[in-house]
Amino acid sequence: MTAIERRYDIDWLRVITIGLLLIYHIAIVFQPWGVFIGFIQSSDSLEWLWKPMAMLNVWRIPLLFFVSGMGVCFAIGKRSWKELLLERSKRIFLPFLFGVFTIVPLHILIFQKYYEQDLNYKLSQGHLWFLANIFIYVIVLSPLFFYLKKNYNGAFVHWLKKLFSHPLGLLAVAMVFIIETLIVKPEIYELYAMTWHGFFLGLIAFLFGFIFVLVGNDFWHTVLKWRWLYFSAALILYIIRLLVFELKSPDYLMATESTLWIYSAFGFAYRYLNKPSKALSYLSQGAYPIYIIHMVFLYLGSLVILPLNISVIQKFLLIVVFTIIGCLATYEYVIKRVGILRPLFGLRGK
Repeated sequence: MTAIERRYDIDWLRVITIGLLLIYHIAIVFQPWGVFIGFIQSSDSLEWLWKPMAMLNVWRIPLLFFVSGMGVCFAIGKRSWKELLLERSKRIFLPFLFGVFTIVPLHILIFQKYYEQDLNYKLSQGHLWFLANIFIYVIVLSPLFFYLKKNYNGAFVHWLKKLFSHPLGLLAVAMVFIIETLIVKPEIYELYAMTWHGFFLGLIAFLFGFIFVLVGNDFWHTVLKWRWLYFSAALILYIIRLLVFELKSPDYLMATESTLWIYSAFGFAYRYLNKPSKALSYLSQGAYPIYIIHMVFLYLGSLVILPLNISVIQKFLLIVVFTIIGCLATYEYVIKRVGILRPLFGLRGK
């Protein structure tokens, strides 16, 4: 197996998904149950926001796991297992530890301030649970990944290429996610953070993300050709979930819908986004640090803006603007420029 050149469309998907994550988390502030999962909650709700957010929720986190597995496949062609683990320790585990001790306790303090609680320093994974999972997947799956790398021309990889060159072969992956739900029996399908369901779903997505890049064009040509079919089927399943099941459809339908949305995203991104741009060059570097710090600015924006005597939609829009500008400014003028901070946010040294 030779080194695989990194793809612009995959980087775009990572950037877009992290951007959607920011909007999604802001939307939680305006739901009547936000405080029960640790978010500052507005006294006025925008419950209609949850319908589009519910569409995103079944595939946004799984897509990030897929993309993370793809990133390992891009990297593995030119690294030994020691180099891979060292590099991922620096870029994933170090920022995770730093965030657990500094970033997450900071937005917990803002939460305590808003609700006039005693200010206490608390360690927590918070939203950084995703990084912990990714690092574990790298350690657990590395032996398999390097075996596949070594036997790239073997019968098993040849069989995978043949399987994923057919649209029904890709649907077999949805069966794996369905089996996961039958075994784990998640209480809420979309509850990924620090649950066994989220762990095993992420493990499966991470593995198949690696495999999809490994098999190459056999996969990409399939999602490109059938992207409209996957999109249409996913949309139909979402409409059924919305109108028939009030957004709580059976897990096997959720898993299938999630997989179809992700395939359509890969197909459309491959068709339209696989080209360089200055915006991508900038955002692909900034997405990771912004993911790490975004909850601080979301909570700080909620602290400042929610008490204002303005309409609830104005509050929502102001928090969106505040969070995005705060994250971008901190990345551009602090994290990016201070050498000692760069590795703590997953960036390479200057």
